[in-house]
Amino acid sequence: MMKEQSAKQLRIGMLGFGSMGRTHTWAIQNIPFFYGELSFSAKVAGVCTTTLEKSRAVADSFAIPVATVCEDDLINDPTIDIIDICTPNIYHFDTLKKAIASGKHVLCEKPLCVSTEQAKEILALCKNQGQVLGMVFNYRHLAPVMRAKQLIDEGRIGRVLSFRAAYLHNSATDVQKNAGWKQDRDICGGGVLFDLGSHVIDLIGWLCGNLTAVSGMSQIAYPTRRGRNGELWQTNADESFYLLGKTEGGAKGTIAVGKLQVGTNDDLSFEIYGEHGALRFSLMEPNWLYFYDGKAPDGAMGGERGFTRIECVGRYPNLIFPSPKAPAGWLYSHLSGMYQYLSAVANGTPFEPSIQTGAYVQAVMDAAYRSAEADSVMTEVSTCW
Repeated sequence: MMKEQSAKQLRIGMLGFGSMGRTHTWAIQNIPFFYGELSFSAKVAGVCTTTLEKSRAVADSFAIPVATVCEDDLINDPTIDIIDICTPNIYHFDTLKKAIASGKHVLCEKPLCVSTEQAKEILALCKNQGQVLGMVFNYRHLAPVMRAKQLIDEGRIGRVLSFRAAYLHNSATDVQKNAGWKQDRDICGGGVLFDLGSHVIDLIGWLCGNLTAVSGMSQIAYPTRRGRNGELWQTNADESFYLLGKTEGGAKGTIAVGKLQVGTNDDLSFEIYGEHGALRFSLMEPNWLYFYDGKAPDGAMGGERGFTRIECVGRYPNLIFPSPKAPAGWLYSHLSGMYQYLSAVANGTPFEPSIQTGAYVQAVMDAAYRSAEADSVMTEVSTCW
């Protein structure tokens, strides 16, 4: 009898441990509960934060062997296979250059960096075919979004003609609340377009085709608010952003992202309209995808026409726990994405979204900002990927 091949052991260096570092660590540690036979075993082998006190506290809480304040300790450690970048945006560029040069596999939180020029420099370093260099655009990995992609690829809605997408928060509506680092352009590199817009730009590119030209308009509703230290501060990053765009296939549509929308929570949604059908999704209803089949027979009282609510719930590829009928949640997108990324590393297969996808999103955001500065002139997206 042939001896079964043992699972590949993957050791991960976690850079940063805010909400995303915590989320990634949760996903890595919980994959064995949700999936069956794995081609890998993975563990967070080291954590790096801004203070040794915090790093040690995180290491103790999550059974991580190494705690450090120097990311080079993990990047240069020959026992580390993957560098997981969960630091603020302005630090991604330098870290990516070092991690890619070290030969490590890399998983990077969005956005890739803070400019198209930086993105081009990073792409020039991506020459090692054996490296799996991935981006965390986690909403691709929600079951209803994957089902939407499947229906589009099968031609069920025909050629995409138009789209409307939005990602709305209420986190900037309280001017008495201190601004967070994602509202500070000096740390985030941009504003809400970088934070929430990067997700939507990726989704529209994946589902409808890459954007080739955009017109942007930014909004700062509260020019003066409390800064991160609690003192009055001049807002330096967009609090909402509105974008018109057209894709390589000729589809046209709108994207709105913002943190000024009272009454919202984590309201990501999209509508996609094709020649023969349409799709709708809302993150506030994460178990369902709405599909309109324009080829369904009509009748005097509507026939079989109308949006069908598809029960995606917990039906994720290869998921064995919990029941596929169990309602899904936000964490599923990170769990599913991490599983797919680690499987790609273990099996030596390509992974999407890749660093190249991150560069595309960066170029779209750059064009949108340039358009906003030029009074919303339609601006071509540069090809840097």
